[in-house]
Amino acid sequence: MAAYTPMIQQYLRVKADYEDAFLFFRLGDFYEMFFDDAIKASQELEITLTSREGGSEDRIPMCGVPYHSAPQYIEQLVDRGYKVAICEQTEDPKQAKGVVKREVVQLITPGTMMEGKGLHEKENNFIATISYFADNTFGFAYNDLSTGETKVTMLSSGFDEVLNELSISGAKELIIARDFNGDWQRKMKERSILTISFEEDCTGKDSYQPLLEEISQDKLHQTTARLFNYLYRTQKRSLDHLQKVSTYQTNQYMKIDYFSKRNLELTETIRSKGKKGSLLWLLDETKTAMGGRLLKQWVDRPLVNEQEIIRRQTLVETLIAAFFEREELREKLKEVYDLERLAGRVAFGNVNARDLVQLRRSLLQIPNLKEVLRKLSNHEAEMLAERLDACEEVVDLLERAIVENPPLSIKDGNMIKDGYHEQLDQYRDATRNGKTWIAQLEKQEREKTGIKSLKVGYNRVFGYYIEVTRANLHLLKEGQYERKQTLTNAERFITPDLKEKEALILQAEEKSVELEYQLFTSVREHVKEFIPRLQALAKSISELDVLQCFATVSEERHYVKPSFTKERKIVIKDGRHAVVEKVMNAQEYVPNDCYMDADREMLLITGPNMSGKSTYMRQIALTAILGQIGCFVPASEAILPIFDQVFTRIGAADDLISGQSTFMVEMLEARNAIVNATQDSLILFDEIGRGTSTYDGMALAQAIIEYIHNRLGAKTLFSTHYHELTVLEEELPMVKNVHVSAIEQNGKVVFLHKIKEGAADRSYGIHVAQLAELPEELITRANEILAKLEQTDEQIKQPSTVKNQNKIAEKNEAQLSFFDEPTEKKTAVLSTKEKRIIEKVKDIDILDMTPMEALNTLYELHKKLKG
Repeated sequence: MAAYTPMIQQYLRVKADYEDAFLFFRLGDFYEMFFDDAIKASQELEITLTSREGGSEDRIPMCGVPYHSAPQYIEQLVDRGYKVAICEQTEDPKQAKGVVKREVVQLITPGTMMEGKGLHEKENNFIATISYFADNTFGFAYNDLSTGETKVTMLSSGFDEVLNELSISGAKELIIARDFNGDWQRKMKERSILTISFEEDCTGKDSYQPLLEEISQDKLHQTTARLFNYLYRTQKRSLDHLQKVSTYQTNQYMKIDYFSKRNLELTETIRSKGKKGSLLWLLDETKTAMGGRLLKQWVDRPLVNEQEIIRRQTLVETLIAAFFEREELREKLKEVYDLERLAGRVAFGNVNARDLVQLRRSLLQIPNLKEVLRKLSNHEAEMLAERLDACEEVVDLLERAIVENPPLSIKDGNMIKDGYHEQLDQYRDATRNGKTWIAQLEKQEREKTGIKSLKVGYNRVFGYYIEVTRANLHLLKEGQYERKQTLTNAERFITPDLKEKEALILQAEEKSVELEYQLFTSVREHVKEFIPRLQALAKSISELDVLQCFATVSEERHYVKPSFTKERKIVIKDGRHAVVEKVMNAQEYVPNDCYMDADREMLLITGPNMSGKSTYMRQIALTAILGQIGCFVPASEAILPIFDQVFTRIGAADDLISGQSTFMVEMLEARNAIVNATQDSLILFDEIGRGTSTYDGMALAQAIIEYIHNRLGAKTLFSTHYHELTVLEEELPMVKNVHVSAIEQNGKVVFLHKIKEGAADRSYGIHVAQLAELPEELITRANEILAKLEQTDEQIKQPSTVKNQNKIAEKNEAQLSFFDEPTEKKTAVLSTKEKRIIEKVKDIDILDMTPMEALNTLYELHKKLKG
């Protein structure tokens, strides 16, 4: 340390406390970075890397950004998962004795962003924490600093449940203790992109104790305290907008695990990882940012409380019936800005005058919204109208204090209205009168000197001056003006009167700007007192926005209100996949029915590839989810049970990060459903067992069907290409076969996309390959092989006779040629090993096997022979 200059020593001392962050070190008009920070920042931000003397023998790496453009660079770093510590000068350099004092005033992290492009308006920016307790339970809390909301729960079903809650929250940053289990940390990083930070202190502080007063359980208290301690320690300011902590239990909502949420594409699609094409994309007709955030929360957590679902449905139904009122609501909601985040910025101290104008304009819409809701003549709508607090005191204050179009900066004046403050009016009057005097002086001097181009100007360096071009200098009398500055083509002068007026004007302007800033901060502090009321208003506005969104989508897409039953029955008539229908166009989509009851718990779905089996299964799940968030559903009639959980195993995907194959992912997802499902759950299984050999796959599929049927009793849709499984309908009373129909015309398959009773007779796999335009030679050969397989399969199914027994060897030998190239019969001499394999083939009693068992056995031996 001693080898460096005092300033670099100061930098290193500060940096020691922020080793995991970029340190933006204020030097004059720049934020500078040194050493490794400089090298890495120059790469990440694509800025020039330089160096400077630091007192040691080697030059120190250095790079920097101008302070006025720093926010855009900070956003880039934070968006990539980094942290940025802002170190400011905390004393006037003119008064400093030695090195100017500096300290970190804020740590900006992915989970603590308060403004900027990285803060998406219709997405929460959550920061979460996990606490582990000795009894194998976990405390889980998450907070959106930009809105002030905090939620906490206890989890007791293992770490997988923790991972699931973490994925639902979508947290950008996670706070844990340093001794948190390393394997668990690895799993969290595999599951999502997280910035992990550490906070050891989990004792509650006086600064936020009132927010925890409704939490009685000590574990929840400790968990939330860890999160709040981190927020207060890193933000280093008052966080008056933090709301009272809300506790919840996961069983209050339909549980949708990480895999199922991904497979059903609820909030983002599997391929693009974007919103377009998801259920959220379909539904989002919200008009406010806070409504958009609440919609996502509702989609992530469908309800299981029937009474609350029906309350939402009632309002949606009322809004559908009142078209003109609903359109009026939508127009008014467009004028409402993000009240939640505006309140947060007021508390945080980074709100500007334009933000307060947006707040005033938003509040002016509240009486209009209340009036429209009262026109609906609905009890729930009336209750919602009563909760809309117009905050008239805030509106009055802002109308009196803030001009209509203020500047972006709060330190340059021109924000406060005339008449709001007497002293400010006096300063402004002096300034305006002085400028009028200046204009008159210019006119007088032009007349006095006869110089029409004479002007009175001003700049920050030299103040006010009289400017005369060189060509007109001869018109001035000797000593008429006092020379102040010489230019190439002109001379600048002053007079005693101009100098005196300049002092009055500049003094008034300076004092005016200072006073305006003080008045603005006073207004801001007064608005801060209304933050709880503004946040309560924001919640009501958000709910209204989501409900009108449901009504709009339901009417436009001809959805119906579902009813709920405790009879464990599903009745869906003309059901559709909400998203696929929108993408395809409603006139092209083929609707399907679904009927399940206590005697029909599991549908075994067969049919061709591409015929719509997966789509059919997904649409049942999405219909249930739409119903339980309070929206209407895509059908002509819908009677549904209330599901406690939805599990899916649809599609094929590797988990390359954790080194898991497609089949392992399939088995893990299947296990998750089988272990956690109840008779009130919905399970969707698509092609279970296809990732391994035919024997293994079919055995697993049948065992899973039997287990669900005999042990769980959950409503299950199970699609398969193992046609042998369709016989289970005769053995398991609650299993029923259905199939997606298709017909063959002129050698080509036509998918009808219609669900019918019974099992499919074939899969049309080669036809699908033909649609995919595989080479014609390959398709022809595949048909030849299929014909041989089907012919032999039929022969094997015939009753055993003496004649058949005599031909067994001939049939088995024929099997060996099924996968040979279509060439002339081979005449190569067989080896001793090959002869032994052939003898084994002849000894196999294939009549005791199922057709598929026989074919697989022969094929395995055939591979050995060819190998």
